[in-house]
Amino acid sequence: MTDLLTTAAERAAGGPPVPTFSVLSGHQVQQALTGRERELVALVEDTYRLHGAGDSVNPPSYFLRFPDRPNSRIIALPASIGGSVHVDGLKWISSFPDNVRSGLPRASAVLILNDPETGYPFACLESSIISATRTAASAALAADWLSRGRGARPARIGFFGTGLIARYIHTFLAGTGWEFDAIGVHDVSADSAEGFRGYLRQSGAGGQVTVHERAEDLVRGSDLVVFATVAGKPHVTDPAWFDHNPLVLHVSLRDLAPEVLLGAANFVDDVEHCLKADTSPHLVEQLTGDRDFLNGTLNDVLQGRAAPPTDRPVIFSPFGLGVLDLAVGKYVYDEVSRAGSLRLIDDFFHDLRRYG
Repeated sequence: MTDLLTTAAERAAGGPPVPTFSVLSGHQVQQALTGRERELVALVEDTYRLHGAGDSVNPPSYFLRFPDRPNSRIIALPASIGGSVHVDGLKWISSFPDNVRSGLPRASAVLILNDPETGYPFACLESSIISATRTAASAALAADWLSRGRGARPARIGFFGTGLIARYIHTFLAGTGWEFDAIGVHDVSADSAEGFRGYLRQSGAGGQVTVHERAEDLVRGSDLVVFATVAGKPHVTDPAWFDHNPLVLHVSLRDLAPEVLLGAANFVDDVEHCLKADTSPHLVEQLTGDRDFLNGTLNDVLQGRAAPPTDRPVIFSPFGLGVLDLAVGKYVYDEVSRAGSLRLIDDFFHDLRRYG
């Protein structure tokens, strides 16, 4: 990554190499990612394979919580990824659900990329878009692989929760060739549900769109169910809602009661990460005392070591890995760099001489 340092001629002129530092705005991030759903899903798949092969470091996420704001948190996700990406870094993402009341998105984030040769940070990127992108790309990848061998692809999709993540997941499904005869929508906020229906109409989504007042009707009427809520504890408790054996993308991780998971086949992105912080799979482990309810990871499915059954619901519960943020963030950085649009911060690093 020598392009992140001063040139050889500049170094020869005297003084230590000076690392560069760039700031990439949300507009630049979105420009680099828009319309590239297939490419990004492939990138996320490659990253899962690298992670599964051990060419990554992905320690536990750290949760900063606040006694006076119990429903809010900020999460640090440090990680390192090898392969052609070859970058270290950290995502720092906040979740403040009360933001929605004032019209702000719930989540905000930045991503720091570090040079693996020197350790110096070389870029700071607006990362709420990167986070939503990697989440949606992971969901689209899981929907593809976990629906294989289960007959026809799901033709009826239901969105339980209608915020930014739901919008990105729909965009990535549509952008990777999914078509639906019917789209169900449910949200505790009627305004949010109607807003999502408006987005679907503007996006040109095919199929009839139905806003369901009852959560049960949404689940029972969908072959593919997307949970994208801000729920802090399980609120869907009846396994009978899933008797038709749908594929469930349990992206928000805490919607489903242990009884629902125990009646299903369960896949996660990373076992150690997902069975923490009172996620639904973690609650099952606490209830049963073991992990026998897990059928494997998404990488196990990619490698052919596990397969989704046809006689039970299939639930994918992804905790969200920092290596995915790094892969997508480095992709954005490289695209902006190739376009010659990096905004370098002159003299960001100072006093680089050891003895002055």
